Amino acid sequence: MAGFRDFLTRFRPAASPGRAAPGGVPGDRSAELRAELAPPLALLEQAEAEARTVRERAADTAASRRQEAERQAEAIVAEAHEEARRIRAGAAEQVLRATEGEAAALHAAAEREAAAVRDRARSRTSPLADRVLALVLEDLAAEEGSPPEPAPQGARGSGRCWEGDP
Repeated sequence: MAGFRDFLTRFRPAASPGRAAPGGVPGDRSAELRAELAPPLALLEQAEAEARTVRERAADTAASRRQEAERQAEAIVAEAHEEARRIRAGAAEQVLRATEGEAAALHAAAEREAAAVRDRARSRTSPLADRVLALVLEDLAAEEGSPPEPAPQGARGSGRCWEGDP
């Protein structure tokens, strides 16, 4: 679109007043402007091309850095998972050792208690066996009508071996 100045130049006289001159053609101002602006516009196009190249290189660099960062992040996450696995295994090992120690202590306490029960049973079995033998002999004697024979004082259950006796 032509500017206002171009519009006014159409009405400029082609020659000075006076005798008639041959018909003149007004000058092409837009062609003059184009010729004047062609070198700076060419430089601008060159600058745009350079900017486009710089943007493309920057986008490529950003993409490669992003990929490298993702790879590093994956490596860090994998290392963290491995470290967590090692920590869990160590914690499980500690719990297992503690549990084994506790189980050994409980087993030893149970063995001591069982030995104490066996000792009490041994100490109580002989007098109880003697009492049972005396009662059985009394019952047998009462059925037969004869007086019961007293059980010998050092004898344990008429010579029989009882479980738990040494």
